[in-house]
Amino acid sequence: MKTSDEALALAAADGDGDAFGLLIRRHYDRIYRMGWRLCGTQHDAEDLAHDIMAALPAKLRSYRGDAKFTTWLYRVVMNAATDRARKSQRRAKARDGWGEDYQRRAAEQAEAHEAYDWLQTAMRTLPEELRETIALTLGEDMTQKEAAQVMGLSEGTIAWRMSEVKKHLRALAEKEAI
Repeated sequence: MKTSDEALALAAADGDGDAFGLLIRRHYDRIYRMGWRLCGTQHDAEDLAHDIMAALPAKLRSYRGDAKFTTWLYRVVMNAATDRARKSQRRAKARDGWGEDYQRRAAEQAEAHEAYDWLQTAMRTLPEELRETIALTLGEDMTQKEAAQVMGLSEGTIAWRMSEVKKHLRALAEKEAI
């Protein structure tokens, strides 16, 4: 009989290494995929997944079993991605004061990144809450109700966000067609 994720999480929180190992084997790919969708690059997704794996034993102590383990885990990934983005923004702001040479190199890097495919570029232009919403609904194939539970929002808010995503992508496509 297959042990539930919730039971494994509670056992792992109590120090059961085998339970923790099984949770990791079951969910590493999910963590990585979600990280890729939120961060946008393989390297950042790998780093994020490893950071989460390192912090997960301590984080499991806060898991109470009130929600599905995967719902709780998605929230952990989303929070970690948000924290990572904030740190990156702080570092970027600090670098901005380093003169014209840095600005010239930053401009060259920005031009190099324009080679990414259209959809990935378009997804990165979305506000964070819309990226998170689409990562769950389309990327993880969740219903709007499931995404609402993960994000702690109403189903109507998720539906509105999906409408905003469509508007944004349509406008971007029309702008590029001109």
